[in-house]
Amino acid sequence: MSETDSFIEEVTEEVRRDRLFALMRRYGWIAVLAVVLLVGGAAWNEWRKAQAERAAQETGDAMIAALRADDSETRARELVDVNPETAGAQAVVSLLAGGQLIEAGEHDAAIAELKAVSERSDLPLVYRQVALFKLLAVQADSLSPEERREGYASLIGPGSQLRLLAEEQLALIDMETGKTASAIERLQAIAQDEGATAGLRRRASQLIVALGGEPGTRGGANGAVTATNGG
Repeated sequence: MSETDSFIEEVTEEVRRDRLFALMRRYGWIAVLAVVLLVGGAAWNEWRKAQAERAAQETGDAMIAALRADDSETRARELVDVNPETAGAQAVVSLLAGGQLIEAGEHDAAIAELKAVSERSDLPLVYRQVALFKLLAVQADSLSPEERREGYASLIGPGSQLRLLAEEQLALIDMETGKTASAIERLQAIAQDEGATAGLRRRASQLIVALGGEPGTRGGANGAVTATNGG
């Protein structure tokens, strides 16, 4: 490289450096502000996370303390007094309170708690379905078989975690209304479903036998006889 070329390159580098310093003097505050915002944002997120964890722990402690009360009425009252910050936690508290109110015989208050959860569109589906399942159970004496059938049928669908329990209730309604063949068919399907728990399979098998069907065979000979006799 000639001396002229070296000189030109050196001058060019100096010009670049001078421009860079000029830009830094002019716009450097923007970079500083960006760093401050970045660090501040990270600190804010960590603070919010810590606050959320603390609130969740406080809610959990309050729920545990309420459930340690001596009687269901006191447990229900203390659960109702818990005020979680998140909708999900509030749903869990309301479901627990509803269960304790049922146990205490305060059905109207239990219905109010469960209905409030079942109708909240901002909650995940599983919370609403659990609330509806409990609601149908506590209102069993005041709802017609068809109303209960419609309610439990709404809990059966893709991804429903209560599908098999709802099917069991539908089978019981079939038994109640004299639809023995339909009840056996539902119960046989439950007994053979891979997603059914051991307890659920056992209950289904016992009911099938009581109705005169064969637990291990869907639509078996005994089931067909029962279907004919039971309508």
